[in-house]
Amino acid sequence: MSDIESPCVKICVVDPDSGSCIGCGRTRDEIAGWIAMQPDQRRHVMMELPDRLANMTRRKRRKGGATARRARSASQS
Repeated sequence: MSDIESPCVKICVVDPDSGSCIGCGRTRDEIAGWIAMQPDQRRHVMMELPDRLANMTRRKRRKGGATARRARSASQS
């Protein structure tokens, strides 16, 4: 039996806005059904993942970090 190719990067956290894993970009249904999918179905999903992850990242805006802290402290002064 051969190994099943998987995009999993072991960062399994589902983004509440998109419903997709922030590590690999798959939906919950895709993750749950991955082993039952045919190889061509898995390849199709894997081809979509880079765009999904890019879109997910593009929609998010960082709210913290050093730049935000400096901006907050400057506005309070």
